[in-house]
Amino acid sequence: MTQERNGGRFVGVLLLGAMLSACSGPASTATPASASPAAPVSAPAASTPVVTGLPDFTVLVERFGPAVVNVQVTEKRAEAQPMRGPQLNPNDPFYDFFKRFGIPNPNGGGRGNAPPARGEGSGFIVSPDGYILTNAHVVRGASDVVVKLVDRHEYTAKVIGQDARTDVAVIKIEAKNLPTVKIGDPSKLKPGQWVVAIGSPFGFENSVTAGIVSATARTLPDDRYVPFIQTDVPVNPGNSGGPLFNMDGEVVGINSQIYSQTGGYMGLSFAIPIDVANNVREQLVKSGKVSRGRIGVSIQDVTSQLADSFGLDRPRGALIGSVEAGGPADKGGVKAGDIIVRVDGKLIERDAEVPSLISGIKPGTDTQIEVWRDHAVKKLTVRVAELKEDGEKTAATAGQGAEEQGTLGLSVRPLEPEERRQVKTEGTLVVEEATGPAALAGVQPGDIILGVNGTPVKSIAELKVAAKKSGKTVALLIQRGEAQIFVPVRPGN
Repeated sequence: MTQERNGGRFVGVLLLGAMLSACSGPASTATPASASPAAPVSAPAASTPVVTGLPDFTVLVERFGPAVVNVQVTEKRAEAQPMRGPQLNPNDPFYDFFKRFGIPNPNGGGRGNAPPARGEGSGFIVSPDGYILTNAHVVRGASDVVVKLVDRHEYTAKVIGQDARTDVAVIKIEAKNLPTVKIGDPSKLKPGQWVVAIGSPFGFENSVTAGIVSATARTLPDDRYVPFIQTDVPVNPGNSGGPLFNMDGEVVGINSQIYSQTGGYMGLSFAIPIDVANNVREQLVKSGKVSRGRIGVSIQDVTSQLADSFGLDRPRGALIGSVEAGGPADKGGVKAGDIIVRVDGKLIERDAEVPSLISGIKPGTDTQIEVWRDHAVKKLTVRVAELKEDGEKTAATAGQGAEEQGTLGLSVRPLEPEERRQVKTEGTLVVEEATGPAALAGVQPGDIILGVNGTPVKSIAELKVAAKKSGKTVALLIQRGEAQIFVPVRPGN
């Protein structure tokens, strides 16, 4: 990993003193006897400070720092491919020249294997017999893993298992009576709370950095299964896999990712909640693999316009764009256009919360899902299935797109039977042209219209009627590519 080191920068602060001004003219030295004494001015009430003092992390570091380890990794060496062609004869006058100076044989015979790549990260001991949590990307492709403790004892570690979806790995060293961390509850974290990271940034073992929680349940691109804890704790290359502590000295997360333009600290660091990591750890130790739940739906966030079109009080929940035919959600009565508002009693605010919740449910378990449908909450029971590693199925593919739908700015036509068979769609209307409101909303030629505000439409006439019944916003359910999404369109006049 290439590391950049920024030069120090001195920031000066200019303090401006108060400006004193002299009064012009002679100063008054007497008060007329007839003048009434001035009324006493009441002092302003002292305000109670919101924050008092700064925290002291000394006890936390002394007690739990010894359970944080440095993880050194040697990656498997790539075999160099020799060049094809005739080899130099040992009797050749240039043979000793090439051999002496280590120059590759120009007619074949490379220099041998490439040197092994080395890297390092952090980890923390979770059991006295040597189980350690770290990041999967720290030990991925490793041929040798060495764990160094604070007391400088070193152990060769075995990789018990790793999970790419959550970036969690479990490694094990053969030792007893090791210091361990205390596990906390990340659901109690709130933005603004102090947190501490201990790790090996740039190889500086057991470095301590501190900051505050910026957000919880943050979703990153391509990481739909982890509700990250976002902090401003200085985290740099080498911190990966190290613990994030709360002020009670409990581990609430594993430092995993940074948002950076230089590869170094930029004030945005992300940690995997420890409950997610522990679930992965238990499964890896027990069976060597991770089993996740799925219900077979595609979802999207609920915008203000979509909330208005579905009659929801405010933007919240996860809008279902498509339901896998014959999948768990389909069997449980879930429909496209439903908005998931609760899963097993847990309130859903954003769509990003659903994948991590569902994936954490054991396959075969019945889960209670509350959805918003037809301006009312409906309770459904769905039996969770297992998520396969090749990903979740989604419904159908796309087609192409004539009748003008005035206020929406849509020109649509019915799909021919052969077209429907080719694109494998249940829809019957395809967009030929999108202008005005539809174009502004992102509708594109070739989109297949499946429904309006959760109601399926099969004809141009049904589309017109459904659009007229809508309020300020029309939620078009469209099929594009291999996805189904709702697009909110504000009709024109």
